[in-house]
Amino acid sequence: MKPTNPVFTGLPTTVFETMSRLAVAHQAVNLGQGFPDVDGPLDIRKLAAKALIDGPNQYPPMLGLPELRQAVAAANKRFYGLDVDWQTQVVVTSGATEALTDCILALIEPGDEVILVEPLYDCYLPLVKRAGGIPVRLRVSPPAWKLDLVALASAFTENTKAILINNPMNPTAKVFNETELAAIASLCVQHDVFAICDEVYEHLVFDGVAHRPLMTFDGMDDRCVRIGSAGKTFSLTGWKVGYVTGSAHLIDPIAKAHQYVTFTTPPNLQKAVAFGLGKDDAYYEDLSGDLAAKRDRMAAGLTHLGFGVLPCAATYFLTCDITGLGLGDTDVDVCRRMVEEAGVAAVPVSAFYAGEASTDFIRFCFCKQDHVLDEALDRLGRWIASARTVDAAQ
Repeated sequence: MKPTNPVFTGLPTTVFETMSRLAVAHQAVNLGQGFPDVDGPLDIRKLAAKALIDGPNQYPPMLGLPELRQAVAAANKRFYGLDVDWQTQVVVTSGATEALTDCILALIEPGDEVILVEPLYDCYLPLVKRAGGIPVRLRVSPPAWKLDLVALASAFTENTKAILINNPMNPTAKVFNETELAAIASLCVQHDVFAICDEVYEHLVFDGVAHRPLMTFDGMDDRCVRIGSAGKTFSLTGWKVGYVTGSAHLIDPIAKAHQYVTFTTPPNLQKAVAFGLGKDDAYYEDLSGDLAAKRDRMAAGLTHLGFGVLPCAATYFLTCDITGLGLGDTDVDVCRRMVEEAGVAAVPVSAFYAGEASTDFIRFCFCKQDHVLDEALDRLGRWIASARTVDAAQ
């Protein structure tokens, strides 16, 4: 029998799905996969429900409903001072993963080098490979997650077509600083390189840290595309509504790719997201403030239990050093034991690297209700105490 495509054939199930399945099997508290356990604002959901009943429910415009594209353009101006033409510079997609797919299919040709900063969100590598691109991996490592600017410069060659950057970054909870972003922008201009910017956590930043899109740097407005996610901004991950903003000459081929991947996105959800993007500053402040409080609650509990909690400037995630806890030989071992014995699911950070990586770190998702976080901490406390008792007896 003829072979199927080697990029996807035999590709393992994502670590997020694997840990979620184990969480169900062991009735565990799922702090692995990154989704909230409560739905987003009621007024947004009510508007979606009304629009579903009222209709129309036929194909909306391929680029997206005008009202949502207008709202995306307005949000770019409101939050970042970017002037965006909603008619030519915005396309609505069925989630940010589709947006990434469209961008990579539209911009990457076989043989093009694409710089990826690892740890990587899991879809980046297979999508680049399927497009025929050559991944060039640039690593940031815990605990500092510092971008090596010398290594960054060395990664750019005459064959570099694009750099894909996740900022704020999953799983590191890193917000790239001005120096790092300026260096990336300068190198993109120098080498005539596109930037695909996965910015789905743009509004989930803490402690006064400001997210600055790479698109706002000199020379980047016509070579940068930035991807946003209603799922992250409004805690409605199941809706799968994303949007891409970029110059018209980039959005045109990206929209063509979108045309043949999903063509369009449910119109009632688009209407509701358009309404949501216009929410006042209090909504966005409360969103980040509530998540920061959950981060602090979880961080304090984990620190008390002996985990080495790394700084977290954004996202849903806390990375923890498990060195010295004696819970397993590797992060994969610890996560598997944790879900089976403690009833708490987390994710090994080594799974976000394509090659060899430290196995001393795991990731917890904290965008859960307080009582869920407390239950997880209680289970972890009892499990660790039990493990130490067994070790002492031996």
